[in-house]
Amino acid sequence: MYAVIKTGGKQYRVSLGLVLRVESLEAAEGDEVVLAEVLAMGEGESILVGAPTLSGASVKAKVKSHGRGDKIRIFKHRRRKHYAKTQGHRQNFTELEITALVRPDGTVVAQ
Repeated sequence: MYAVIKTGGKQYRVSLGLVLRVESLEAAEGDEVVLAEVLAMGEGESILVGAPTLSGASVKAKVKSHGRGDKIRIFKHRRRKHYAKTQGHRQNFTELEITALVRPDGTVVAQ
């Protein structure tokens, strides 16, 4: 079984036991978070698609860690204009482990 969730402006396809990095969430390590924006849920040929979300469906996840991603170098240059600018960026992330999927009818699919 899998679900398509939306968090931090991005969409992720998740299933039980998956560990993924999402945009930084306000939760302590070890806490359980509930991601309520479920766009689709399915297993095999049977797929439920929300318009835009499935009401009653959610995904439960455990916060494993917080951190910062690799540094991205930004370099801007204008030829023949004596202009060059270098910048860097490191994005914060939260690492989640998916522990349960809750169907719209309330049935819990857990490990």
